[in-house]
Amino acid sequence: MTCIVLTSALSLGQLCRVSVNQSIRSTGMGLSCVKELQHRTLSCFAQNQSGVLKHTHKHTEGSTGGWSQTTLSNERRTVVGGGTRGLFGRGGGGDQPKQTLEDVARRIRERDHCRIVVMAGAGISTPSGIPDFRSPGSGLYDNLQQYDLPYAEAIFEINYFHHNPKPFFALAKELYPGNYQPNATHYFVRLLQDKGQLLRMYTQNIDGLERMAGISPSKLVEAHGTFSMATCTVCRREYPGEDLRADIMSGTVPKCSACKGIIKPNIVFFGEELPHNFLLYLTDFPLADLLLVMGTSLEVQPFAGLVGAVRGSVSRLLINRDPVGPFSGGALRHNDVAELGDVVGGVRKLTDVLGWTQEMEALMAADRKKQQSPVCHLLGHLRNGT
Repeated sequence: MTCIVLTSALSLGQLCRVSVNQSIRSTGMGLSCVKELQHRTLSCFAQNQSGVLKHTHKHTEGSTGGWSQTTLSNERRTVVGGGTRGLFGRGGGGDQPKQTLEDVARRIRERDHCRIVVMAGAGISTPSGIPDFRSPGSGLYDNLQQYDLPYAEAIFEINYFHHNPKPFFALAKELYPGNYQPNATHYFVRLLQDKGQLLRMYTQNIDGLERMAGISPSKLVEAHGTFSMATCTVCRREYPGEDLRADIMSGTVPKCSACKGIIKPNIVFFGEELPHNFLLYLTDFPLADLLLVMGTSLEVQPFAGLVGAVRGSVSRLLINRDPVGPFSGGALRHNDVAELGDVVGGVRKLTDVLGWTQEMEALMAADRKKQQSPVCHLLGHLRNGT
């Protein structure tokens, strides 16, 4: 494997930024060129990253990679890492001291970690009442039989959408932003942002709860898309997501006012290219000084592969129901920490150790009060057509 040797993380970040900017500006250079881009700039990246910039999925019989609110255990387990070599440097040998949740919290509190990258999946949204996709019996995929789909994942496949968009819009009515409220996991990330310690949050979720919690769009990479914008599938005219709400809530497939084509929310379907700002990972992950992974099965590529893109000297903290990805096998680094069990419970434990509990509760209470104001109630009724 050929690696580019750089003298500092900053020079690596500068190189990445030049490459990202060039790719975005260059006419006709879309996300499909990332394989070449990676080999030119970050050829040390894991092999399963190369050339994978479309939303892909795998079906594993009996897989339980999703999240079920009813099956989450209150049991808490903290697992510390082993001693394998890191991707961008030495991840630590077996003789190096193992990191703990308290160690990570101390460095956050003392602002040694000021470029924190967060990766999040459906497990941070199920505590808000949103059903996940894969949990047997309770996941969305298991409850889609009423739509007579050839297989559950077809509801998010672009070719099937062009054939029959009604199942997706029936699901969109359930998932549309505004139906659910953020929880402690979202507000913890908001606190990181407010304290100037959040570099970026990469989320697999399409529910919009990160935005509702006050996380700035500039700090968000919604890897699987967003309902905040929509695009006509024929003439490519763009629409604000709110313009589709009335149709979606009434069970009507939204149509373009210009050409009568179907308007599709900017959700990334299997077979579609990821959002352009996903390329920010080329800059963000080499610059990160802490990676926080929450509520994800790390099964969907290329999102799942990002966990290996931080430097080997960077601590990775997993707050999850189960060990996943490198946390589940022999690829643990000495500075990896896994806080296993209920995701919200894990976040609250970290918040307690940090001494931020009172601050986070005040933030959540202020947001709840704002959402319960008469103006917000009126807007909610108008949005739902009631």
